[in-house]
Amino acid sequence: MKLKTGEKLVMIGDSITDCGRSRPIGEGSGALGNGYVSLVDSLLGAVYPELKLKIVNVGTSGNTVRDLKARWTTDVIDLKPDWVSVMIGINDVWRQFDSPLQKERHVELEEYKETITNLVEQTQPNVTGMILMTPFYIEPNASDPMRAMMDRYSEVVRELALQRNTLFVDTQAAFNYLMEYSYPAAIAWDRVHPNQIGHLAIARAFVDAIGFAW
Repeated sequence: MKLKTGEKLVMIGDSITDCGRSRPIGEGSGALGNGYVSLVDSLLGAVYPELKLKIVNVGTSGNTVRDLKARWTTDVIDLKPDWVSVMIGINDVWRQFDSPLQKERHVELEEYKETITNLVEQTQPNVTGMILMTPFYIEPNASDPMRAMMDRYSEVVRELALQRNTLFVDTQAAFNYLMEYSYPAAIAWDRVHPNQIGHLAIARAFVDAIGFAW
């Protein structure tokens, strides 16, 4: 297990992380929302109660990496975490497809890469470790335009995790496994916002990455 006794893990991202968490900070019983963050907290609390780990959810629905940059100081650095997990990129890609004419809302690949790289670089000296999670699209056809673009953004995260020696969670791979047996709409009605099966798949991939012993 990578996390040690009494450490604080701040988890930041978009609506997949948010999932109705409390404001201004999602921390404590009933405050973590109803998604993978709460499931991670439950698994760690049930299997490693002696570690007394503190999980904080600062996901915000609709966010892109541009939004994370704007609130990074208050929502990450000022919380003085030991660990930080980041899952961002779904809206960066999605807005290019559902709002194609609103160019000001688009976060192109180069901006995405530069921004997430800068956030990791500025944060690493102040924390024990970081966990980078890929964005995902629950679509089995890898040639689908949105899935293909999402995979390119995911590759940025994979390469960054390798370059900066962070932990890495391939959430797309977790959904690819589910899609071998389930139609995408049975996991997420819009292929983005997963049901509890999908959130548990994310949580499982996450705890595996941090050395959870099942």
